[in-house]
Amino acid sequence: MVSTLNEIQAVLPRLTTEELRAVDAAVRAQFRARKVGVLYDDAYGLWAEEDQASAAAEAFGMLDEEEGGRGAA
Repeated sequence: MVSTLNEIQAVLPRLTTEELRAVDAAVRAQFRARKVGVLYDDAYGLWAEEDQASAAAEAFGMLDEEEGGRGAA
C-alpha cells in the first residue's frame, strides 16, 4: 500500500493538467462512494472536509497577515 501511494505521488508532477483533473475526479468519486468527509455534493461538484479546512486556513492566514501589518496598539 505504501509503495503504491509513493508511486502515485511520484507520477503526479509529470501528469498533464487534464490528467490531474481526471485523477481528482476519480479520487472525489471514491469519497462520494464511501461517503467519507463529504460536506456538500451537488450539481456544482463535491466539497469535502479537506476543501473546507484548506479554505479556512487560507482565510485565517490572510487575516493574520492583515493584523500583522497593523502593528501592536
